[in-house]
Amino acid sequence: KLDEASVVTGLLHDTIEDTLATKAEISELFGGEISELVDGVTKLSQFSAANTQEEKQAENFRKMVVAMAKDIRVLLVKLADRTHNMRTLDHMKPESQERIARETLDIYAPLAHRLGIADIKWQLEDLSFAVLHPKRYAEIEQLVMTQAPERGTYLDEVLIELRDRLAELHIDAEVQGRPKHYWSIYEKMV
Repeated sequence: KLDEASVVTGLLHDTIEDTLATKAEISELFGGEISELVDGVTKLSQFSAANTQEEKQAENFRKMVVAMAKDIRVLLVKLADRTHNMRTLDHMKPESQERIARETLDIYAPLAHRLGIADIKWQLEDLSFAVLHPKRYAEIEQLVMTQAPERGTYLDEVLIELRDRLAELHIDAEVQGRPKHYWSIYEKMV
């Protein structure tokens, strides 16, 4: 539900980094606002020449905070890009997959959480979990699938009971339920 400039930025986010196009050309074709957003996403994507992976992650985090202060849409596009990258990670070398999944779990999922974007947070956590702990992920996925019908029925019953009781007490409330995500189940188990 973002604005037009954010959607266009999402489509063009890798243009400066992956093509010969310049910020000035993007500005000429799409306007200054979009060129600034694309440039902001590009700057977030460029790691510094830090010595360790931790330093690179910290630098990337600092860049995101700075970009967020300028325009939150830059960070939203970056989260969307990372979600897409995580969904297509299987085309990369295993060591790259693990590095990206760890970075996603350590930086991007918590940022999505802090921004209140729970659906993206859950997706990033579960996608990272599948890469970092594939056997555990498969076990939990199988257990959840076999118990899903029972859990769904139980959840529906509890929701009805809660709604009825709140109505009896004349409390106007909206009650929702959701199953736990795989990463969350794993964390509870650990």
